[in-house]
This record gives sequence, C-alpha cells and structure tokens, in this order.
Amino acid sequence: MAETQAAKRLREYETIFLVKPDLTDDNVDKLKERVRGIVSREGGKVLRFTVWGKKKTLFPIAKQPRAIYVHASYLGSSGLVAEIERNLKNLDEVTRYISVKLADEVDPETRPVLEDLKLAGDVEETRPGAPEPREGGGFRGVDVAEESVGEAEEESSEEA
Repeated sequence: MAETQAAKRLREYETIFLVKPDLTDDNVDKLKERVRGIVSREGGKVLRFTVWGKKKTLFPIAKQPRAIYVHASYLGSSGLVAEIERNLKNLDEVTRYISVKLADEVDPETRPVLEDLKLAGDVEETRPGAPEPREGGGFRGVDVAEESVGEAEEESSEEA
C-alpha cells in the first residue's frame, strides 16, 4: 500500500538550457518535443515549456554573445533528470543546461499541465533600468566638460 502511494509522488524539477542563437523556431520546437518525449518515456509529467527568447549572455558561450533560453518545468524522478541532461549534452544545438529540484513528493494530480509560452526576448541592447551613458564619460556624475569650465574660471580669477 505504501509503495503505490510512493510511486504516485514525484519530484518537481526545472531545467533551463541555452540553445545556439541562429536556430529557427522549428528546431527549438523539435528540441522541446525531444525533451517532452524523454519525460513521458521515463514516467514523468511535463508542466510547461517557456521559451524566453534570444538574450544576451554574460560572456560569450560557444563564441556567441547571445543564446535562446528555454525553460522546462516537469515532474519526475532523479533518473529522469540524469536522462534529460545526458540527451542535452549530446546535442550540438544546446550549449549549456542546468537542472534544479524545486519540491519533493508532489502529487501529479494536483499540478495542472499549462500551455507552452514563447516570450519575445531582448529587443534592446541596454538593460532596462540601467543608467543612460553620460556625454563626455565623467567620473562620479561630473562631466569632463564641467570640470574644465571650473578650472578655467579659477585661472581667470587668479589672473585678475
């Protein structure tokens, strides 16, 4: 009796993987379907795929400054995560991946399967909320032009 209840309970995981930025939407969908097939084959349940779109990475990965981010949320066992990561490692299109366990003993019946999302990704090169670059590239908020004007005024007052 306890074994049947333990078999019903799964762990919740999420995996984020980076895909080469020149891939088409069809190829990204094929990757998603491959991961979805692995999860169903291993007895898990896919909750949602979210394609975050093409974003700038912190440093170049595989000589590319940008990558397509894909987030997968699913239920399964620890063996499922190892199988997904093994498959992602063998794909040339996938450059990086990371998996995280979110919860233990989740009842699959309580977690609904959500519709896949596709977000736009970065549209602008600057980060939102980052300060605008200053004209003249001053130090600590003081423009170089302001400093030179102040020095010129000091010199003219000394001469008089």
